[in-house]
Amino acid sequence: MKLSANSLLLIPTYNEALNIRTLIHEIRSTFPALQILVIDDNSSDGTAEIINQLMISYNKIELLSRPKKTGLGNAYRAGFAWGLERYFEYFIEMDADHSHRVSDLEKLLGQADKYDLTIGSRWVKGGQIIGWAKHREILSRFGSGYSRILLDLKVRDCTSGFRVFSRRAIESIDFQNIQSNGYGFQVETLYRLHEAGLSVGEVPITFVERREGVSKMHSGIVFEAMWNVTKWGVLKKLRV
Repeated sequence: MKLSANSLLLIPTYNEALNIRTLIHEIRSTFPALQILVIDDNSSDGTAEIINQLMISYNKIELLSRPKKTGLGNAYRAGFAWGLERYFEYFIEMDADHSHRVSDLEKLLGQADKYDLTIGSRWVKGGQIIGWAKHREILSRFGSGYSRILLDLKVRDCTSGFRVFSRRAIESIDFQNIQSNGYGFQVETLYRLHEAGLSVGEVPITFVERREGVSKMHSGIVFEAMWNVTKWGVLKKLRV
Protein backbone atom coordinates (compact mmCIF):
# COMPACT_ATOMS: atom_id res chain seq x y z
CA MET A 1 0.00 0.00 0.00
CA LYS A 2 1.37 3.40 -1.00
CA LEU A 3 1.21 5.92 1.82
CA SER A 4 3.34 8.73 0.43
CA ALA A 5 0.44 11.09 -0.33
CA ASN A 6 -0.57 11.48 3.35
CA SER A 7 2.90 10.98 4.84
CA LEU A 8 5.40 13.51 6.17
CA LEU A 9 9.12 12.77 5.85
CA LEU A 10 11.12 14.42 8.64
CA ILE A 11 14.83 14.98 8.02
CA PRO A 12 16.79 16.66 10.85
CA THR A 13 19.96 18.38 9.68
CA TYR A 14 23.03 19.94 11.17
CA ASN A 15 25.85 20.64 8.70
CA GLU A 16 24.70 18.19 6.03
CA ALA A 17 25.39 20.37 2.96
CA LEU A 18 27.44 17.61 1.34
CA ASN A 19 24.54 15.14 1.52
CA ILE A 20 21.19 16.90 1.52
CA ARG A 21 20.97 17.91 -2.14
CA THR A 22 21.60 14.41 -3.50
CA LEU A 23 19.29 12.87 -0.90
CA ILE A 24 16.40 15.20 -1.78
CA HIS A 25 16.90 14.53 -5.49
CA GLU A 26 16.74 10.79 -4.89
CA ILE A 27 13.68 10.99 -2.65
CA ARG A 28 11.81 13.30 -4.99
CA SER A 29 12.46 11.11 -8.03
CA THR A 30 11.10 8.06 -6.21
CA PHE A 31 8.29 9.68 -4.20
CA PRO A 32 6.97 12.74 -6.07
CA ALA A 33 3.90 13.04 -3.78
CA LEU A 34 5.79 12.78 -0.47
CA GLN A 35 5.90 15.92 1.67
CA ILE A 36 9.41 16.58 2.97
CA LEU A 37 10.18 18.70 6.03
CA VAL A 38 13.84 19.47 6.70
CA ILE A 39 14.43 20.57 10.31
CA ASP A 40 17.70 22.48 10.37
CA ASP A 41 19.46 23.44 13.59
CA ASN A 42 21.23 26.59 12.35
CA SER A 43 23.82 24.75 10.23
CA SER A 44 26.96 26.77 9.56
CA ASP A 45 27.78 25.06 6.25
CA GLY A 46 24.89 26.35 4.12
CA THR A 47 22.51 23.40 4.52
CA ALA A 48 19.48 25.70 4.92
CA GLU A 49 20.46 27.72 1.85
CA ILE A 50 20.56 24.53 -0.23
CA ILE A 51 17.06 23.61 0.97
CA ASN A 52 15.79 27.05 0.02
CA GLN A 53 17.20 26.52 -3.48
CA LEU A 54 15.58 23.11 -3.75
CA MET A 55 12.22 24.57 -2.69
CA ILE A 56 12.29 26.64 -5.90
CA SER A 57 12.86 23.56 -8.06
CA TYR A 58 10.58 21.09 -6.27
CA ASN A 59 7.19 21.27 -4.62
CA LYS A 60 6.31 19.60 -1.32
CA ILE A 61 9.56 20.61 0.39
CA GLU A 62 9.53 22.80 3.50
CA LEU A 63 12.25 24.08 5.79
CA LEU A 64 11.84 24.47 9.54
CA SER A 65 14.78 26.58 10.72
CA ARG A 66 15.69 26.53 14.41
CA PRO A 67 18.00 29.01 16.14
CA LYS A 68 20.52 26.53 17.52
CA LYS A 69 21.49 22.87 17.79
CA THR A 70 19.42 21.30 20.57
CA GLY A 71 19.47 17.60 19.70
CA LEU A 72 17.73 15.01 17.60
CA GLY A 73 14.80 14.62 19.98
CA ASN A 74 14.00 18.31 19.96
CA ALA A 75 14.14 18.36 16.17
CA TYR A 76 11.69 15.49 15.88
CA ARG A 77 9.35 17.00 18.46
CA ALA A 78 9.20 20.16 16.37
CA GLY A 79 8.59 18.10 13.23
CA PHE A 80 5.82 16.04 14.83
CA ALA A 81 4.05 19.22 15.98
CA TRP A 82 4.34 20.73 12.47
CA GLY A 83 2.85 17.60 10.89
CA LEU A 84 0.03 17.15 13.39
CA GLU A 85 -1.14 20.72 12.73
CA ARG A 86 -1.36 19.85 9.03
CA TYR A 87 -3.24 16.57 9.51
CA PHE A 88 -0.66 14.10 8.21
CA GLU A 89 -1.42 10.44 8.94
CA TYR A 90 2.12 9.00 8.83
CA PHE A 91 5.39 10.46 10.09
CA ILE A 92 8.71 9.17 8.74
CA GLU A 93 12.07 9.59 10.48
CA MET A 94 15.09 9.45 8.17
CA ASP A 95 18.74 10.53 8.48
CA ALA A 96 20.17 13.10 6.09
CA ASP A 97 23.51 11.37 5.44
CA HIS A 98 22.43 8.55 3.06
CA SER A 99 22.80 5.92 5.79
CA HIS A 100 19.09 5.18 5.28
CA ARG A 101 18.45 4.07 1.72
CA VAL A 102 15.54 5.42 -0.31
CA SER A 103 14.91 1.92 -1.63
CA ASP A 104 14.34 0.76 1.95
CA LEU A 105 11.96 3.67 2.55
CA GLU A 106 9.70 2.12 -0.07
CA LYS A 107 9.74 -1.13 1.93
CA LEU A 108 8.83 0.66 5.16
CA LEU A 109 5.95 2.54 3.57
CA GLY A 110 4.71 -0.72 2.10
CA GLN A 111 4.24 -2.14 5.61
CA ALA A 112 3.34 1.00 7.56
CA ASP A 113 -0.43 0.56 7.37
CA LYS A 114 -0.08 -2.67 9.41
CA TYR A 115 1.52 -1.14 12.52
CA ASP A 116 1.48 1.92 14.74
CA LEU A 117 5.28 2.00 14.43
CA THR A 118 7.25 0.42 11.60
CA ILE A 119 11.01 0.18 12.25
CA GLY A 120 13.72 -0.24 9.65
CA SER A 121 15.73 -2.92 11.40
CA ARG A 122 19.40 -3.83 11.03
CA TRP A 123 19.16 -6.80 13.37
CA VAL A 124 16.33 -8.93 11.94
CA LYS A 125 16.83 -11.54 9.23
CA GLY A 126 17.71 -9.77 5.99
CA GLY A 127 19.02 -6.64 7.71
CA GLN A 128 22.67 -5.63 7.52
CA ILE A 129 25.24 -2.86 8.00
CA ILE A 130 27.79 -1.76 5.41
CA GLY A 131 30.91 0.23 6.25
CA TRP A 132 30.84 0.29 10.04
CA ALA A 133 33.84 -0.45 12.22
CA LYS A 134 33.32 -3.50 14.43
CA HIS A 135 33.23 -1.46 17.67
CA ARG A 136 30.31 0.60 16.38
CA GLU A 137 28.35 -2.52 15.50
CA ILE A 138 29.04 -3.98 18.96
CA LEU A 139 27.90 -0.73 20.62
CA SER A 140 24.70 -0.65 18.57
CA ARG A 141 23.88 -4.30 19.26
CA PHE A 142 24.59 -3.82 22.95
CA GLY A 143 22.38 -0.72 23.14
CA SER A 144 19.47 -2.53 21.53
CA GLY A 145 19.97 -5.64 23.66
CA TYR A 146 20.27 -3.64 26.89
CA SER A 147 17.09 -1.69 26.09
CA ARG A 148 15.21 -4.83 25.07
CA ILE A 149 16.05 -6.68 28.28
CA LEU A 150 15.56 -3.85 30.79
CA LEU A 151 12.36 -2.53 29.22
CA ASP A 152 10.93 -5.88 28.07
CA LEU A 153 10.69 -4.74 24.46
CA LYS A 154 9.81 -7.20 21.70
CA VAL A 155 11.98 -5.51 19.09
CA ARG A 156 15.41 -6.46 17.77
CA ASP A 157 16.57 -2.98 16.71
CA CYS A 158 15.51 -0.62 19.49
CA THR A 159 17.81 2.25 18.46
CA SER A 160 17.07 2.43 14.73
CA GLY A 161 16.31 5.95 13.54
CA PHE A 162 14.59 4.86 10.31
CA ARG A 163 10.90 4.66 11.24
CA VAL A 164 7.31 5.30 10.27
CA PHE A 165 4.84 6.35 12.98
CA SER A 166 1.09 6.42 12.53
CA ARG A 167 -0.72 9.55 13.63
CA ARG A 168 -2.31 7.51 16.42
CA ALA A 169 1.17 6.58 17.67
CA ILE A 170 2.37 10.20 17.74
CA GLU A 171 -0.76 11.31 19.56
CA SER A 172 -0.40 8.49 22.11
CA ILE A 173 3.19 8.97 23.28
CA ASP A 174 2.96 12.51 24.73
CA PHE A 175 5.92 13.41 22.54
CA GLN A 176 6.35 16.95 23.84
CA ASN A 177 7.29 15.52 27.26
CA ILE A 178 9.82 12.98 26.01
CA GLN A 179 13.01 13.40 28.06
CA SER A 180 15.66 12.24 25.58
CA ASN A 181 17.29 14.59 23.10
CA GLY A 182 19.94 12.33 21.57
CA TYR A 183 19.55 8.94 19.95
CA GLY A 184 17.89 7.72 23.15
CA PHE A 185 14.83 9.47 21.74
CA GLN A 186 14.31 6.39 19.56
CA VAL A 187 14.31 4.05 22.56
CA GLU A 188 12.00 6.31 24.57
CA THR A 189 9.38 6.63 21.83
CA LEU A 190 9.46 2.85 21.34
CA TYR A 191 9.12 2.26 25.08
CA ARG A 192 6.15 4.62 25.37
CA LEU A 193 4.40 2.89 22.46
CA HIS A 194 5.07 -0.49 24.05
CA GLU A 195 3.66 0.69 27.38
CA ALA A 196 0.56 2.02 25.56
CA GLY A 197 -0.02 -1.41 23.99
CA LEU A 198 0.37 -0.20 20.40
CA SER A 199 1.66 -2.39 17.59
CA VAL A 200 5.28 -2.37 16.38
CA GLY A 201 6.73 -4.15 13.33
CA GLU A 202 10.24 -4.46 11.91
CA VAL A 203 11.31 -4.43 8.27
CA PRO A 204 14.88 -5.46 7.33
CA ILE A 205 17.05 -2.66 5.94
CA THR A 206 20.62 -2.17 4.82
CA PHE A 207 22.27 0.56 6.87
CA VAL A 208 25.18 2.24 5.08
CA GLU A 209 27.90 4.36 6.72
CA ARG A 210 27.31 8.05 6.01
CA ARG A 211 28.35 9.16 2.55
CA GLU A 212 29.90 12.54 3.43
CA GLY A 213 30.58 14.61 6.54
CA VAL A 214 31.12 13.74 10.19
CA SER A 215 28.96 11.64 12.52
CA LYS A 216 27.12 13.54 15.27
CA MET A 217 27.44 10.62 17.70
CA HIS A 218 29.47 11.30 20.85
CA SER A 219 29.88 9.85 24.34
CA GLY A 220 27.33 12.21 25.89
CA ILE A 221 24.60 10.86 23.64
CA VAL A 222 25.49 7.29 24.57
CA PHE A 223 25.53 8.14 28.29
CA GLU A 224 22.14 9.88 28.11
CA ALA A 225 20.56 6.85 26.44
CA MET A 226 22.08 4.33 28.84
CA TRP A 227 21.18 6.38 31.91
CA ASN A 228 17.57 6.84 30.84
CA VAL A 229 17.10 3.18 29.89
CA THR A 230 18.51 2.12 33.28
CA LYS A 231 16.22 4.56 35.09
CA TRP A 232 13.11 3.43 33.19
CA GLY A 233 14.02 -0.20 33.72
CA VAL A 234 14.35 0.24 37.48
CA LEU A 235 11.06 2.13 37.69
CA LYS A 236 9.36 -0.54 35.63
CA LYS A 237 10.57 -3.28 38.01
CA LEU A 238 9.40 -1.27 41.02
CA ARG A 239 5.91 -1.02 39.54
CA VAL A 240 5.60 -4.78 39.09
